[in-house]
Amino acid sequence: MHGTLPRPAPRPSRVPLTLRLAFRELRAGLGGFVVFLACIALGVAAIAGVASISRSLTDGLGREGKRILGGDLTYSLINREATPDERAALDAQGKVSVVTTLRAMALAGDKGAALVELKAVDAAYPAAGDLVTDPALPLPDLLAERDGVFGAVADPVLLTRLDLTVGDRIEIAGKPIAIRATLVSEPDKIANGIGFGPRLLVSAATLQATGLIRPGSLNRWSYRIQAPAADDAELERRIAAVARAAPDAGWEMRSRSNADPRFAKSVERFTQFLTLVGLTALIVGGVGVANAVNAFVARKRGSIATLKSVGAPGGQVVAIYLTQVMLVAGLGTVIGLAIGAGLPFLLDALFHDALPLPLNPTLAPAELLLAAAYGLLTALAFAIIPLGHAHDVPVSGLFRDVVDPDTRKTRLRYRLILVAALAALVALALATAFDRRVALMFIVAAGLAFGLLRLVALGLMAGARRLPRPRSAAPRMALANLHRPGALTPAIVLSLGLGVTLLVTLSLIDANVRRTLTSSLPARAPNLFFLDIPAAEADGFHAELGKLAPGGKIERVPMMRGRIVAINGTPAAAIKPPEDAAWVLDGDRGITYAEDLPEGSNLVAGSWWNAEEGAKPLVSFDAELGRALNLAVGGTVTVNVLGRNLTAKVANLRKVEWRNLGINFVMVFSPGTFRGAPHSDLATLTLAGGPDAKTEALILRDVARAFPSVTSVRVKDALDTVNDIVGKLVLAIRAASGVAVVASLFVLAGAIAAGHRARLYDAVVLKVLGATRGRLLLAYTLEYGALGIATALFGLLAGTLAGWTIVTRVMKLDFVLDLSGALVASTLAVVFAIVLGLAGTWRILGQKPAPYLRQF
Repeated sequence: MHGTLPRPAPRPSRVPLTLRLAFRELRAGLGGFVVFLACIALGVAAIAGVASISRSLTDGLGREGKRILGGDLTYSLINREATPDERAALDAQGKVSVVTTLRAMALAGDKGAALVELKAVDAAYPAAGDLVTDPALPLPDLLAERDGVFGAVADPVLLTRLDLTVGDRIEIAGKPIAIRATLVSEPDKIANGIGFGPRLLVSAATLQATGLIRPGSLNRWSYRIQAPAADDAELERRIAAVARAAPDAGWEMRSRSNADPRFAKSVERFTQFLTLVGLTALIVGGVGVANAVNAFVARKRGSIATLKSVGAPGGQVVAIYLTQVMLVAGLGTVIGLAIGAGLPFLLDALFHDALPLPLNPTLAPAELLLAAAYGLLTALAFAIIPLGHAHDVPVSGLFRDVVDPDTRKTRLRYRLILVAALAALVALALATAFDRRVALMFIVAAGLAFGLLRLVALGLMAGARRLPRPRSAAPRMALANLHRPGALTPAIVLSLGLGVTLLVTLSLIDANVRRTLTSSLPARAPNLFFLDIPAAEADGFHAELGKLAPGGKIERVPMMRGRIVAINGTPAAAIKPPEDAAWVLDGDRGITYAEDLPEGSNLVAGSWWNAEEGAKPLVSFDAELGRALNLAVGGTVTVNVLGRNLTAKVANLRKVEWRNLGINFVMVFSPGTFRGAPHSDLATLTLAGGPDAKTEALILRDVARAFPSVTSVRVKDALDTVNDIVGKLVLAIRAASGVAVVASLFVLAGAIAAGHRARLYDAVVLKVLGATRGRLLLAYTLEYGALGIATALFGLLAGTLAGWTIVTRVMKLDFVLDLSGALVASTLAVVFAIVLGLAGTWRILGQKPAPYLRQF
């Protein structure tokens, strides 16, 4: 018997049918998904990049903790050296080196005087890390005394300010000091915090010779313990031993594993802000996702109807195309993750020597996973509703969807998926937020922005529908395009509105912060501050200053430094204050005592003490900070001053006007609290004629000559330092926000591309009826111009409201409406709307009707 054997039946594929069909559809390429990919990749890259850089900084701080601190443990004291018993407790834990820091005035003869951050070191410095000088000579040689003159290493900025060169001499407190090298790199620079003057490195013997260390002078003594063989558990035991041996020393302790907690908190806080800006970019991009998916569904209506005609249920059809969309979203997420993960390595490669912070480039799996979750959830949230429409596309849609689009509501299951995706996004933002209050404000603001923009779009469409029809064809067509079925109005208003709102908000914040720092303050603030005025010389100093600045206003108060160690009997370490009040318990604070209520303060609770009450230990506390610390009239505050704990009763709470830069303090004590305690005075000078750089420079020079131990600070120099820092932060914010703006432009382009099919149909029909290219171009110009102007007006209003809220409620600054930058942003928005709109329709206007009439 002859014949062929039957072929074996093909093995059933193990890949689910839905996934197979989704992959088959994707074989045609990613046409139409360019905007989709760009929006997801941009948002994910912004979040992943910010998180990766933050993690690299945090790891750098941890890795370089010993170098930053200059030891494994550091104990710092304010205004005093350690007592013999305290020093013995430290010596028992390892080899100790000592660094003393304070501010002083460097006098260069007729070239003037300049504030310097003086740093006196012992022979062991630097115990960790490398000090780089130019010329590169051993530090003991550079600082040694030669022919009665000590040496110093100076920041090049000091040489520039005083027109000096290496080898020249300056005077510190009347002692000649030779500058023998410039400072190139300082290993423990971060631990010193923000300085208002250039660094001047000297020896401990030099500091002793100047006589600047005296009772009541402002200085910090840092005792750095080297314990190289100790692990973290051993360090904890040594910390506990020091605490037992000197429980009331009042010092600030840091370890190599937590070298700079304040800086780490600042990194976390700023990272959260930039992450929220990145999330804004992702959400703006989500609008582009929705537009792209809408266009995708429109292109696939024929395929969807065909699948249904051969028996595919609606749920499976949605699953097929949702799988495709999420696969594309996954690709965009991978691209964004690759860019974000590579940013720290790129920064380190390009700017390693210029970076002021220790960056340890590393992959951050947890942070990258979080960014991926943001990207995929955003894609799902914005894609599910457009895809849900595909569930109910009838087979007849294959034939008449262009002229009779389906308008049924999306099924409940898809709306529930949307709610679940949005809830997951909110939960992620709150769970990972450094400050949940700020995160919640962002979430509410984003929801309001979307809701209001939707209302604006609906209002525009309703208004256009009710307006009388113009007689001219082009305006009539433009008006009809604003409200017809499938109009671009909602998509363009949403994408453009979010971008303009963000630009206006940032413009107003930037303008108000800079105005506060550079414009409004100097007009009413003191010109000069004077620190470390010896109490015995205070009257003579006051008289001399009066001669140097006749008619000037001089204020003078006693000043000490103290550290809050307890509130209402609860140790400061056990108190968990709000983030905006934590700084009061972190480190030492300036304190004073006074008989009368200080200028710039107003009582809000309690009463000021009289002469009899002032003999008792009482304190007046800042009202806002008092509320944050649950401190009321009758409560107690314990401070450590000069190694002694002192408890005072809260007599009153007062509102302090900090922004005038006058003399004021968080804590003002009664005169009897510190009777007999050594202290120095703090004074301010406000010139009668206002800011005058030449007069200020002369006063600085003459005061440095007459009172060499007094430290003088120009308010403008301090403001310039702060302004420089703020400028760098604003630059980072602008860079992150630029991503959101670029995303909004992608979305706008995508929205116009999404309407390509409908516009093509319109153009074909109108050309058949006799419309010219010029008339169609005018109609589209009017349409996009109207949308741009309406959206820009909304962006101006919403951005102004957001800027006012952030400036007044979060930053607590005065708000001045400066719309110069905002108007530029709004004008550009209108121009972009028109240019992108016309660019998207230009190709359509040149098409011949015949080929498309056969398709339609």
